[in-house]
Amino acid sequence: MRHLSIVLLLMLGLSGLFVLTPGLSDEDHQKARRLKELGEILPLEQIIRAAKAEQPGRVIEVELENKDGRHVYEVELLDTRGDVWELYFDAATGKLIKRGRED
Repeated sequence: MRHLSIVLLLMLGLSGLFVLTPGLSDEDHQKARRLKELGEILPLEQIIRAAKAEQPGRVIEVELENKDGRHVYEVELLDTRGDVWELYFDAATGKLIKRGRED
């Protein structure tokens, strides 16, 4: 199902910086905005630049998650060969935590 979502997004030609996960509430968006304003997480634009420096490609999805008490950005990129890469960044520092190809 996840691959279907990605294919549909690509077919629609969405080229924005990120795709919101279906069902994400306005409250979630407000929480992310507050965290950024408080300086607890880095701006999304900075994370996207870091992701593209690590793995060239087109950003197709970004999620902000809380894992083990810390905020983590998950960035999915599509490379020129059609492979999808998942990169995880510490949202507070921008440090790359994990990088791998999606199965």
